[in-house]
Amino acid sequence: MDYRGGHIREQFPILDQEVEGRPLVYFDNAATSQKPLQVLEIMDRYYRTMNANVHRGVHHLSQIATDAFEQAREKVRKHIGASSTAEIIVTKGTTESINLAAFSFCERFVREGDAIIITELDHHSNIVPWQMAAQRKGAEIRYIPLLEDGSLNIERYQELLDEKVRLVAINHVSNSLGTINPVREIIVKAHEFGAKVLVDGAQSIPHMKVDVQVLDADFYAFSGHKAYGPTGIGILYGKQELLEEMPPYQGGGEMISEVKMEGSSWAELPHKFEAGTPNIAEMIGLGEAIDFINELGLQNIGQKEDELLAYATAEIKRIEGIRLYGRAQEKASVLSFLIDGAHPYDVGMILDKLGIAVRTGHHCTQPIMDHFGIPGTIRASFAVYNTMEEVDVFISALKRAIKMLR
Repeated sequence: MDYRGGHIREQFPILDQEVEGRPLVYFDNAATSQKPLQVLEIMDRYYRTMNANVHRGVHHLSQIATDAFEQAREKVRKHIGASSTAEIIVTKGTTESINLAAFSFCERFVREGDAIIITELDHHSNIVPWQMAAQRKGAEIRYIPLLEDGSLNIERYQELLDEKVRLVAINHVSNSLGTINPVREIIVKAHEFGAKVLVDGAQSIPHMKVDVQVLDADFYAFSGHKAYGPTGIGILYGKQELLEEMPPYQGGGEMISEVKMEGSSWAELPHKFEAGTPNIAEMIGLGEAIDFINELGLQNIGQKEDELLAYATAEIKRIEGIRLYGRAQEKASVLSFLIDGAHPYDVGMILDKLGIAVRTGHHCTQPIMDHFGIPGTIRASFAVYNTMEEVDVFISALKRAIKMLR
């Protein structure tokens, strides 16, 4: 796949290095993706030519920094199909986005005796904030269990829904298993009972087209660093009518309209939820990452990753003693597995010595591991800059690791 007249890997200078004397094979993309040159260059340009605080100054640098920041917000709005930039809240990442929603939504809409539905499939960042909010408000937590193929038990979900449910929190794509959840169906069923839905989109935004209005999601959260953008930047989309009613999450500069010793009033959306100086360079970098994704085309990205996943899955199944986890019919480019008789950490260490970066452990999804009765998995996750040749190197290294450990 070419990009701007050159091979796509040329846009990622970090990939052109060796680890332990071998070419780096980076298969830890579900944890964080690498960044193309245009993202690195725009952030460098910000600090070299326009560094100033945003929204607060009339001088030249503040004006051009504010314009660049707000242009990035508009890119996000357009990319996810939101109706207004007032619905695009800038945060530090998915985790802060969900914590913001959990605090502010529950503060306004959840009372003692109400219920919140979460899932056994979710990342800790879409479990713990809701547990904390439920404890604070005296609400009940219900959870959708997993099926053995790594998909959600939708029949059980329907049984959990009733008039007490105020919110359903789900991920779009599982970071551990790659399962793509039927979020539109889940949202429709929740809305039948008047419940709102938050979708954790950290693993979906880099791989597939997301339109929050088509989904009819009430909230949608994601991070920049998993989508070819910088760390330290994230987005919370929320329907404007909900955000208008929710109280601020943090107080301080930027989020106020007027401050008096007797009390304060809040700024208009989206600034009501953006206390303090934001991560300006990172937001501008996120806007450039969105440009990168759109120039490549999400359909092209998805096709490449599907091909990598299919090839790697077929090859790994040829290896005796491999147990795959996450066999849902709809899957993203995540391959999670164990080797009989080998601890995942030991396998990960050997692969690292062979130049291959994978993730080992529970992947911040301990309920999934508890469900399967395992301590964790080895996870290889693919991005658009990965190649079939790298899969071959990975498979060969796995075979070598198995021989060493046995």
